[in-house]
Amino acid sequence: MIKYKGYLGTIEYSEEDEIFFGEVIGVNALVSYEGTNIKELIQDFHNAVEDYMSICEEDDKTTYNGSFNVSLPPKLHREAAIFAANHGMSLNSFIESTVKTALE
Repeated sequence: MIKYKGYLGTIEYSEEDEIFFGEVIGVNALVSYEGTNIKELIQDFHNAVEDYMSICEEDDKTTYNGSFNVSLPPKLHREAAIFAANHGMSLNSFIESTVKTALE
């Protein structure tokens, strides 16, 4: 993985094409990059991130909109909803709090 301005990217190598390549993960678009060596790959990754950020700014979009769907087994969903209610919070607030705690 490589990182630039908070964005993460993958690194892969095609032996057949003799090229490094990857894509930015966690964005709402396919943002890819490549290079014949690691230095070129990293530079193209930086350029791809900058381009993506510019497009989002021009279109007045954020790269992450703060919304995503989560699928849980029904029993876990029920238990989470009951836990949240018993603690005076919404299910959304409970999930947000749990994710924050996990990332700390």
